[in-house]
Amino acid sequence: MISTKAKPNWAGDDVLSRFVNLLIQTKPIYQVMKSQARRVLIQTAEKNGIPWRETRRAFETSGIDQTLAAVNNPHIVYPDYYQVPFHAYDQGNLCWPAAFEAESATYAMALRVWPDEGLTWQAAQDRLRGSFHEVLAQHGPAHVQDILDMGCSVGISTRALHDYYQARQNQTKQTLSIRTVGLDLSPYMLAVAKAQDPTGSISRWIHTKAEDTGLTGASFDLITLQFVIHELPRKITQAIFKEAYRLLRPGGCLAIVDNNPQSPVIQNLPPVLFTLMKSTEPWTDDYYTFDVEAALIASGFEHKITVASDPRHRALIGQKPIG
Repeated sequence: MISTKAKPNWAGDDVLSRFVNLLIQTKPIYQVMKSQARRVLIQTAEKNGIPWRETRRAFETSGIDQTLAAVNNPHIVYPDYYQVPFHAYDQGNLCWPAAFEAESATYAMALRVWPDEGLTWQAAQDRLRGSFHEVLAQHGPAHVQDILDMGCSVGISTRALHDYYQARQNQTKQTLSIRTVGLDLSPYMLAVAKAQDPTGSISRWIHTKAEDTGLTGASFDLITLQFVIHELPRKITQAIFKEAYRLLRPGGCLAIVDNNPQSPVIQNLPPVLFTLMKSTEPWTDDYYTFDVEAALIASGFEHKITVASDPRHRALIGQKPIG
């Protein structure tokens, strides 16, 4: 069921939202919030069998820091929006702790979607990805050969997307392989993504800005933004939409999955939870008041569908016109 309210009361310019923002802007209170948000996430993960601290320690002793130069683009100038504290990390995504813990945090996120069903974290993750893939199967491009996963983080979304479309190719007995590219602005995330893809199933891991990729135009059939745009100011999302339009072939699709402002679950989060969430997500108000469909259309896309893909998230698909 979708709420009739366009967004939660704790986002935007509502009185409740302004009060929460004031608390966040009070430094001593913010430090407590940030610490508590991190503690809750780790405890939730480990309570459900996700080896959060064990995984981080394994990465810390793996020597992966020696591989950073292989994925790092030294010409990148990091924009201001990407250099703010984020997800309880003072350096945002531009640090090893964020990269080492991203996988565990992603698994914990899926568990929060179906908290009362007793799912294992593996089953919840499969269900989360599968719900988005089902929308793609019904409303995505008819032909998919070349895929770009923008904001790929440590590559969980990228590998799942690649495996899904490769399996579809195999079922139809097509001989061509799917070419999938993962793109992110954090070289730390990409180093982990590359390490987690030892067979090289992903064609390339690219360190660059999604709003200005430098990639060849009209070279992809499908571009995805999976749980990315709520982490961006809207002007950057708008720039990314224009870049995605340039990169897609006619008939290709931009597919988005992210938090659903009309989800009753999100709208009715307990005060403690939405306050903790806002303290680690600096662009929350911008996202929950952003008309994503209008931005897609303004970028040249035909808006195909917006649909609730699960109790917390929505999927949106825009198609580049064929003619």
